[in-house]
Amino acid sequence: MADIADKAIKWIGQQKALTPDKPFFIYFAPGATHAPHHVPKAWADKYQGRFDQGYDQLREQTFARQKQLGVIPADCQLTARNPEVPAWNEMPAAFRPVLARQMEVYAGFLEYTDHHIGRIVETIEKLGALDDTLIYYICGDNGASAEGSVNGCFNEMSYFNGLQALETPEYLTARLGKLGGPESYNHYAVGWALAMNTPYQWTKQVASHWGGTRNGTVVHWPKGIKARGEIRSQFTHVIDVAPTVLEAAGLPQPQSVHGIQQDPIEGVSMVYSFNDATVPEQHQTQYFEIFGNRGLYHQGWTAVTKHRTPWAPTTAKPPAFDDDVWELYADTDWSQAEDLARAMPAKLHELQRQFLIEAARYKVLPLDDRLMEKINPDTAGRPVLIKGQTQVLFGGMGRLSENCVLNLKNKSHSITAEIGVPEKGAEGVIVCQGANIGGWSLYAKDGKLKYCYNWGGFQHFFAESADRLPAGPHQVRLEFAYAGGGLGKGGKATLFVDGKQVGQGEVGATLAMVFSADDGADVGEDSGAPVSPDYGPVGNAFNGEVRGVQLSIADDPSNSDHLVKPEDAIRAALGRQ
Repeated sequence: MADIADKAIKWIGQQKALTPDKPFFIYFAPGATHAPHHVPKAWADKYQGRFDQGYDQLREQTFARQKQLGVIPADCQLTARNPEVPAWNEMPAAFRPVLARQMEVYAGFLEYTDHHIGRIVETIEKLGALDDTLIYYICGDNGASAEGSVNGCFNEMSYFNGLQALETPEYLTARLGKLGGPESYNHYAVGWALAMNTPYQWTKQVASHWGGTRNGTVVHWPKGIKARGEIRSQFTHVIDVAPTVLEAAGLPQPQSVHGIQQDPIEGVSMVYSFNDATVPEQHQTQYFEIFGNRGLYHQGWTAVTKHRTPWAPTTAKPPAFDDDVWELYADTDWSQAEDLARAMPAKLHELQRQFLIEAARYKVLPLDDRLMEKINPDTAGRPVLIKGQTQVLFGGMGRLSENCVLNLKNKSHSITAEIGVPEKGAEGVIVCQGANIGGWSLYAKDGKLKYCYNWGGFQHFFAESADRLPAGPHQVRLEFAYAGGGLGKGGKATLFVDGKQVGQGEVGATLAMVFSADDGADVGEDSGAPVSPDYGPVGNAFNGEVRGVQLSIADDPSNSDHLVKPEDAIRAALGRQ
């Protein structure tokens, strides 16, 4: 956060120094306060004890404060608490300090974000440009997220890999002091998400209800907006931001970009509402859909249906679309508190038909509620950068995202590296992918070749050579024989040096979908959070030479030719020129 704020401040200063009369545009997206919630401990400690009352009382307190501030209508109703989530007093007393700490970390993270955004705003002010700068501050994560499930989690990736059941109160309690720190990839419990979505129902992923879509937004432009400190209630959507910026800047919407014809921008500029709180809204119809959760806003009315519960196991089978129950809320029901579906079936049917029209128009149909299949690029049909069965990487390549690296999950594969071992013996990372929250690493430890498979931080599986690697050039190889039988199963890891088997180990389970959302693959070092506990986050680079690495899918582990053919390596090298 501090680093990207520093870079934004330097860039703004540079633009104003070189071209002081030229406007500038910044899209500052720090990723906050999306999980994981990482923040210096002192910022989290500022909120110590502030959430000991629990999420149910916090929801009531937030609702009262919203009315006091006037950010919700005076007649707004608080929706009923979600019966699928245990009440605060139903959670084990010994576990509540962990739950409270999750929210302390989140609150510290939010204030930390505000602080650094404030630094950027102060920079613009010092440069004398604040009054004539249009600032959008959109704060939120599509509604607070429920992906932490009932207990919250130490590693958010456990949700995407179907391992959330391992995030038990006992497991989390043992890691209480690490929440928010570099060893964690933490997320809060769903009870906090519901409290932060006050006064609405549901959470992120439930695009049907306001709790899954509505975010607080501040617009600041003193020279362009006469109003000060006022609230606007006209319906707007995030797709309205771009046309607003274009209109404010006096720019036309582009017809083509680099010779490519552009589709019309679908949003509606908000400029019309900036100086008139009573003007009729111009964005009158909007569809919503995520994972089959879908809804329609039309002239104040909403018709919505929840199809999938966000914190349900990722393997849970949702109902048939025809079995979904639709709800109807009036244009006077700001929080979607009173369902009128039974009282007004004709109105509901009208909006259901309108949803289908919008869904067809914007290519939402056919509806697809698959989850695991859509996360896995092998079954989703999603375009990936790397195609085929092999990929060659070279020394110095690093921080490669998972979509830039051959997908080795759920299949037999091999990892082969050409290395040079120094006289003093081999030490350090040859190639790795992932982080301390999950991944694999091929490295040397105390002179021996070693492989670690990190199963979501829950367990580490190892294979190690019996002897030290001799000095000189060598080809080292890891063969992984996948056990099969579904996703995330285990297998056998076998190590080879110059074609000879030197070690073996069992891998009890693997990660089915993702290692990390932001930590990638590295050749010659592990530049992020360390995959293996055998080395730290710095000083882990291989002390010899890594000339190249080949990743290969479905290579036969019983194949006696464990050496990459020289002509293949040359062909791959030429392909990089």
